[in-house]
Amino acid sequence: MASRVTFIGAGNMASAIIGGMIDNGHPATAITATSPSDAFLAPLHERYGIRTNTDNASAVQGADVVVLAVKPQVMREVCEGLSDTLQRLRPLIVSVAAGIDAETLDQWLGGGLPLIRCMPNTPSLVGAGASGLFANAEVNAEQRAQATQLLEAVGLVEWVEEEALLDAVTAVSGSGPAYFFLMFEAMEEAGVKLGLPAETARRLAMQTALGAARMAQQSDQPPAQLKRNVMSPGGTTERAVEHLEQAGLRDIMRDAMDACAARAREMADEFGTR
Repeated sequence: MASRVTFIGAGNMASAIIGGMIDNGHPATAITATSPSDAFLAPLHERYGIRTNTDNASAVQGADVVVLAVKPQVMREVCEGLSDTLQRLRPLIVSVAAGIDAETLDQWLGGGLPLIRCMPNTPSLVGAGASGLFANAEVNAEQRAQATQLLEAVGLVEWVEEEALLDAVTAVSGSGPAYFFLMFEAMEEAGVKLGLPAETARRLAMQTALGAARMAQQSDQPPAQLKRNVMSPGGTTERAVEHLEQAGLRDIMRDAMDACAARAREMADEFGTR
């Protein structure tokens, strides 16, 4: 029997996960989404045939998994409004909100509930996401499997055993898509300067990134070796890579990701969760 999953919130991430679940054969009748406004719910119902509800407490009745997919700014109000109901029902809780740690969420929900924090990224919207997951001590093996199946519907799932490592996940994959978009932008600009039409340069850059990622995923060689495989001695690629190394690309990436992780920690402080 399929898990009954209720999404509290019907934004982009909830929609992406719901779409992935449906594509992977999860029955629409076992999925419910909530929002204060029917305007957000109607398109989901029309597209996927899932159940919808504007009342959170009613929507979680009978749920095996409750996904908290609301903005961090309203998370406390949502959790405290559901705490009595969830304490009675005791489903698995999965939060996809950034900046609010598991202990704080658990306190807002009344304490002692099985809870998983998930850090997904925006490529989940096209089924190519990467999510880092952390489970508190109340989560059992079956519930871990449920969460894995839920998030694998939109991409790769990696578990971390220390919650603080979700800040590193944020730096690598949560914010990572923007690093590549910046690279596309820079490569397009450079291609135009070299004489290519902008659309041609853009398409070539994006397809090259897609191909490189696919090669890396399918190869048993590390990226360092794959890079060397492309670099003929004295050739064009070697000259370009040497320039990137001399310009300090590795240091730039390390500093940028350090700054990203630091900001993730600051956000937790701002929400009063650490």
